[in-house]
Amino acid sequence: MATASVAGLPGGARGYLVLVALAQGEPPSQLALAKEVSLDRTVMTYVLDDLEARDLVLRRPDPRDRRARQVVLTEAGRARLGEVRRSLASAEARLLADLTDGDAEQLRALLSRVAQTAQRELVAPDEMKC
Repeated sequence: MATASVAGLPGGARGYLVLVALAQGEPPSQLALAKEVSLDRTVMTYVLDDLEARDLVLRRPDPRDRRARQVVLTEAGRARLGEVRRSLASAEARLLADLTDGDAEQLRALLSRVAQTAQRELVAPDEMKC
């Protein structure tokens, strides 16, 4: 269900993560964005190329560092992100239909904790190399 919701986005789930990260605030550099969503720099370049070709993001020179590029969510990207979020919410509602509201909330909280642990595990091996 969730896979179908993001299937139309360039990069699928990776493209969705990029759009979500960009919607959260100041335009990050391409490198900072790659780190934030835990994507290899090369993979990030391909995902951004595809998103930019669909006018969902824009890369522009960073005014603070001419060597870096900022990644900006376009209005079309913001609109597409809204559509995908609504589709994901609908898929989640169908998936959790047999749970009480309390059970669904507890499941979300537990899954969030598991995701945080997984994220730390992704970061920890890199820190151990130092």
